[in-house]
Amino acid sequence: MTTETKRNWKPATALVHGGTLRSAFGETSEAMYLTQGFVYDSAEAAEARFKGEAPGFIYSRYANPTVDMFEKRMCELEGAEDARATASGMAAVSAALLCSAKAGDHVVAARALFGSCRWVVETLMPKYGIETTLVDGTDIEAWKQAVRPNTRLFFLESPTNPTLEVIDIAAVAAIANECGAKLVVDNVFATPLQQKPLELGAHIVVYSATKHIDGQGRCLGGIVLSDKKWIDEKLHDFFRHTGPSLSPFNAWTLLKGLETLPLRVRQQTETAARVAGHLACHSSIARVIYPGRNDHPQADIIARQMKGGSTLICFEVKGGKPAAFSFENALDIIRISNNLGDAKSLVTHPATTTHKNLSEEARLELGINPGTVRLSVGLEDADDLIDDIDRALARAA
Repeated sequence: MTTETKRNWKPATALVHGGTLRSAFGETSEAMYLTQGFVYDSAEAAEARFKGEAPGFIYSRYANPTVDMFEKRMCELEGAEDARATASGMAAVSAALLCSAKAGDHVVAARALFGSCRWVVETLMPKYGIETTLVDGTDIEAWKQAVRPNTRLFFLESPTNPTLEVIDIAAVAAIANECGAKLVVDNVFATPLQQKPLELGAHIVVYSATKHIDGQGRCLGGIVLSDKKWIDEKLHDFFRHTGPSLSPFNAWTLLKGLETLPLRVRQQTETAARVAGHLACHSSIARVIYPGRNDHPQADIIARQMKGGSTLICFEVKGGKPAAFSFENALDIIRISNNLGDAKSLVTHPATTTHKNLSEEARLELGINPGTVRLSVGLEDADDLIDDIDRALARAA
């Protein structure tokens, strides 16, 4: 089996060829190794492989050739030394957080998180004796004030879900370094093409590969990326023994998704910018939040740390929940779904879906109002999407 050698490739090239393993058959497309185990030439060979003295795969829960290709390709894109692919985005988040902390440790997290991520921080980690504090992620002083002698981990997502707040990753990373903590960044909304957390000082990056990386509504997946030392010392054993592994079939699907990732994200971002501009001028819309606009609350930070806008738009329909529901129900092209980053445009009402388990007070604190809508822009024609939105808003009114 031969491995494709990197030659200082640009991202678009690495996403097609990076990490490719070819068998003796010389296949063009990556091979799909649908096997749970591997055989050895001898008992001595098995012993050497389990000791780590000989290269090779042992069991697909630990590592698999197809999954290995996906991990290596993501490392090239992200600029990471090592990675572990997981069965879902939440498996990636949970593994990254839980392998980094123990009873008696303290975790500081931005309060603007995806509902399940916030549940892990607020509910699951305290069950195991891990102390947690939520802060306003955009307030750098709040991060400093939250630090305790036992603080070991910082966690944030930027842009945030669903209100697209952008956090100064470099500033938070500097605070983490001062107190000896690790910073975990969920980079799913930005994608690895629009933002590089490791270059900004973050220590660990997580993705739901279900989103833009697959981007076509086909499968679940996730990945954790960091330096090799952290992967070996913190994540490896946790991953090996708890089993959040990615299936080889899904890894192959995600490899196919990576090949077209730059094309899809570029087009979706351009369309999202047009749609956001149109919504900002609409009389039925109370506010629009989009990272590509000059009126974004953190526009200065976006200019420093992001290479582009986003495929996501957050906006508030005048008239609250009834108007938001009427708008969603009147859409024709855009479909109602809690997923995002798909080739198809998708819309959701966060207060009743992704963030429904938060208290009303917590939702309002995050800027999730009854009329708040999150739109994930797909690959449809921008004019068709704008027409669909206008018709739905007219019917809702």
